[in-house]
Order: sequence, then structure tokens, then C-alpha cells
Amino acid sequence: MNSEIMKQEDNKITLKLVVGVEQFENAVNKAYNKMKGRFNIPGFRKGKAPKKIIEAQYGKEIFFEEAINICLPEVYEAALEKHNIDPVDRPQIDIEEIKKGEDVVFTAVVEVMPEFEVENYKGIEVAKKEYNVQEEDIQKELQMMQEKNARMIAIEDRPVKDQDMVIIDYKGSVDDVAFEGGTAEKQSLVIGSAQFIPGFEEQLIGANIGDDVKVNVTFPEEYHAEHLAGKDAIFEVKIHEIKEKELPVLDDEFAKDYSDFDTLEELQGDIKKRLEEQAQKRAEEELQNTIIEDIVDSVNIDIPNPVVERQIDGMLRDFSYQLSYQGLNLDYYYQMTGTDENALRDQMREDAKSRVKTQLVLEKISQQEKIEATEEEVQEEVVKLAKQYKQEVEDFKSNLRPEDLNYFKDNIVVRKTINFLVENAKIS
Repeated sequence: MNSEIMKQEDNKITLKLVVGVEQFENAVNKAYNKMKGRFNIPGFRKGKAPKKIIEAQYGKEIFFEEAINICLPEVYEAALEKHNIDPVDRPQIDIEEIKKGEDVVFTAVVEVMPEFEVENYKGIEVAKKEYNVQEEDIQKELQMMQEKNARMIAIEDRPVKDQDMVIIDYKGSVDDVAFEGGTAEKQSLVIGSAQFIPGFEEQLIGANIGDDVKVNVTFPEEYHAEHLAGKDAIFEVKIHEIKEKELPVLDDEFAKDYSDFDTLEELQGDIKKRLEEQAQKRAEEELQNTIIEDIVDSVNIDIPNPVVERQIDGMLRDFSYQLSYQGLNLDYYYQMTGTDENALRDQMREDAKSRVKTQLVLEKISQQEKIEATEEEVQEEVVKLAKQYKQEVEDFKSNLRPEDLNYFKDNIVVRKTINFLVENAKIS
């Protein structure tokens, strides 16, 4: 077999691939052995007819297509390796010449990544923001802890007010006709949570236990149930219970009960430390992103569409996983948003292009600066991940595939490249 580059323009390379007579004949024999069971030839048991007999009856070209499928992948891969070509999509294959007893000639049009340069990535001038932790930030964290550990206590001597939890029965109707999903018993509802239709919760304020309240509402025009959208409805509501939130007192006992600390002062100190670490991390990430964006924006790359589409495929898979954690799926999302896969792909396209471009630019810089992942760094990554997944290191290693290790290496190189850019930036 042999190959040569016929022409190269834009992001496309045209290869000439030649399969020798002997190699193609071997592929024809393999095709015959694979296909012979399909032919019924008089005088021969099925699958036992000689190749020449089948060719005489069906034509010499009967095995050519399968033979091409057998030999072409090997020839194509060899050509890619020989000419150091990294395709971004499947090739467009055309058969130029194919005759019995002669070399078979193909052309393959291969799309590759465009050549581009990344310059002036050292000395980027950027201002680093500072986020300082204030006393009010610490108090907000404590308030969230209070809310998380609050309890609801029954109230009997006053009417419903905002933020109360009520236990109710309700029955809804439109034009005096009850509708599906409009009836419930012993339903809990927090007033002001916007859990129900706009205007519903507010009309329960001032009611007492045992009261029957008639609630008049209008369903929103964009309501998910089309037969109710924009309709006026009446709900007959029975108040069974009223509960209010009781927050635990912020003192040393609170710290002992709801944290690993013995005093409120120690708890506040831990919160401050954690918030400061988060603030520092946020500032560092914003700094990194600003530097990367400045560099990426300065580079022009004509990204091949197949690469963008593969990135969108990955983003769709990630989005599907996120929905599954919420007990949802893409079909439900399309139904609720009135979109479809094509519309969602279009929404993701610009972000996909940006992600691909950023990845390409960082890869280019790492190549230019000869940034690599050492074996020691890879092993450190493995140990860290094993601890993260609470596995023994050797057990974790035993389940790793070669592509997993390559993925770890790529991540390490990206991190080192970003650190390199930060170290070489002019930060104020």
C-alpha cells in the first residue's frame, strides 16, 4: 500500500490511497469467506460454492464492496500515521480506480484543525479583585444554620400571617366544574413561598383554624396546563392547622448542638475562615478566567463544525445527567420549555465554540512552552481521586483504563498551563 498528499487547502487535505493487487486480492478472499454463506448455487451446498463459481454467476465485482470495507480502514490509518494527520471528522472516500488484477486507487478528503498562532500570552495586564469577609456575611451563615435547624410549632391563638405554615384542604373549580389536580387534603403550605398560584397564599392571611376561605385566582397565561391557562378559578379552602417557625437561639448551646464546636465564638471563627477561603478561591478563579479570556479573544480560529457538534454532544450528555439527578429527563424538559433537541443545540452552540477555542488555545500554549505532566504528578492525581471516592489507592488504580490516565494527564497540563499564565501576568 502507499499514499500521498494530493492537495491541501483551508482545513482539508486530499489523500491518494493505493491498495496493491495482492493486498486487494487478499481482501477479496476474506470477503468471500465472510459472504459465501449467503449464496445458493445449484450443485453446491449453501456456503460451499467456490469463489470462481460465485464470481462467474454474479460478476467479478460481487466481493469488491466488502473487500473495500476490509482493507480501506488499514490503508487509511496507515496514511494518517505516515503524514502525521489528525482528522476531526470521518473522511469523504471516493473510489478512483477498481479493476480485477489492478491496484485499487481511492481519494480521501480529510478535515483537520486549522493552523493558528498564539502570541503575546505573557505579561497580560490584569487587576485582581479582592473579596473581603464582613461581619454581616458571618451573620448570614449563622441565620442559614438557624433556618436549617428551625422547628415548626403549632399556633392556636392567632390568625394566619406571612411565613406561617398552614395545613389545608382545598378544592378548585373553573366555571363551577372541578378540574383534575385541583383537589387535595391535609396539604402543607408556607405563606409567602409562592408555591401556589399567584394571589392564592395572600388570601389565607387573617384566617383562623377551622375557617372556610373562598380564594379567587386567575391562572397565569403561560400556565403549563393549557386548559387552565388564563382561566379564573375558585378554591374552597379549609384551615386545619397553623404553625410558625421557631429559630434556635444563637449561643454556645447552639454551637454544641449543630456544629463540631463548643462555643459560638469558635463556630463564628470557623465560618469566617471558610468564607475567607471561598473569597480567595473566587478571586483566583476570576483572575484566571480574565487572563484566559484576554488571550483567547486575541486569537482567530476557524473551528471545524464537526468539532463544535461533538462538544455540543458532550454538553447535552452533561445536561441530561443533571436533569436525571432531579428525577427529570430531556423529553420532559423539551415538553415544559416548548423546545426540542435542535433548538437546545442552537442555544448551546456559541458556548460550545467558546469552550473548544479555549481548549485549543491552552493546548497550543502548553505545546509552545513544552508543559507536560510528569509521572509523579499523575500518581498524585490518582491518590487524590482515590481519597475523594473513599477507595484504597490500589483498588482505584486497578479499575483505571489507559484513557483515564490520559484524561488525568490532560487535566494536569491544563492546570499547569493556567498557572504558568498567571505567574507570567502583570497583576495589580
